[in-house]
Amino acid sequence: MRVGVVTEVKNNEFRVALTPSGAHDLVGRGHEVLVEGGAGAGSGIPDADYADAGATVLHEAAEVWERSELLLKVKEPVEAEYRHFRDDLVLFAYLHLAADAPLTRALIDSRITAIAYETVQAADRSLPLLAPMSEVAGRLAPIVGATVMTKPSGGPGLLVPGVPGTRAARVVVLGGGVAGANATSVAVGLGAEVSVLDTNLRRLRELDALYAGRVRTLASTAYEIERSLLEADLVIGSVLVPGAKAPTLVSNALVARMRPGSVLVDIAVDQGGCFEDSHPTTHADPTFRVHESLFYCVANMPGAVPQTSTSALTNATLPYVRALADAGWRTALRRDAALAAGLNVAGGVVVNAAVAAAHGLDHADPSRVLA
Repeated sequence: MRVGVVTEVKNNEFRVALTPSGAHDLVGRGHEVLVEGGAGAGSGIPDADYADAGATVLHEAAEVWERSELLLKVKEPVEAEYRHFRDDLVLFAYLHLAADAPLTRALIDSRITAIAYETVQAADRSLPLLAPMSEVAGRLAPIVGATVMTKPSGGPGLLVPGVPGTRAARVVVLGGGVAGANATSVAVGLGAEVSVLDTNLRRLRELDALYAGRVRTLASTAYEIERSLLEADLVIGSVLVPGAKAPTLVSNALVARMRPGSVLVDIAVDQGGCFEDSHPTTHADPTFRVHESLFYCVANMPGAVPQTSTSALTNATLPYVRALADAGWRTALRRDAALAAGLNVAGGVVVNAAVAAAHGLDHADPSRVLA
């Protein structure tokens, strides 16, 4: 199969969908790998490394799209890339369709086969292709939050760990999943006072045992969210419903009552955000003010650390890419229920129920599509 990798065009997105090691693996299995020149530059990977791995380096993105049968990306295509969609192409990338009606419509109209990293789901309900980027985003969130809290960045001028004789920052993490657990780990390491809210009591018990009581764990209710946020200096939103739009947990009215200068980091912004006023921002212009609080809603947070993110992503995606290339998408999805859960759009119909619900569309039974 011809597997293509193009340069990411989203603002300040430096990741690439495949490393030279991954390209070498695919070439060794008899596949042809086509890489757009410069695709790996942001991750510190020169074209020569891909060539040495057996890939063919092409100088035009359009040629990679045109010649590929399986196209790998990191982030969802932008409008300028919709023209490359066609019915005999398989796209494998983060798509986040529940928050992107125009992209959903473009995929439907082109009849392309679109498989989303973020909805590939194992039998234990884990999300193996979302997990590595959730780990990165979770660990970044307290770090960027700490930076935004400095006075030159528009924050209150509060040092997260404080110093002897002063108070540490109060950090509230909404959601104790992969991203939330990693955010908690770094926030504790920075010396903050940390509270974690989740609806899953078993998860809260695990976090309580892990930190031996150093983290306050709370069952997530509207009442506890309100109480916690009114005391918070930094709030990290990390809730997730696979494939669906994120639930809104923090209203505009609540933000209006928060501490002046408080910072809110929305990791869930790719899926619509869990704060009422969230909207996607970029690394070039990451924050905006709501009342007297500062929102950080960068939609591709892991893109800021591409050397880490690119390697972590390829480590996770390569087994699935290998399966798609070896067997073709229909056979690969029939063999692997986890990968089949990643199918969002095929043959002009939406297959993922959560995506369909987000846009008021009908959805097809995946088994019918795979037949």
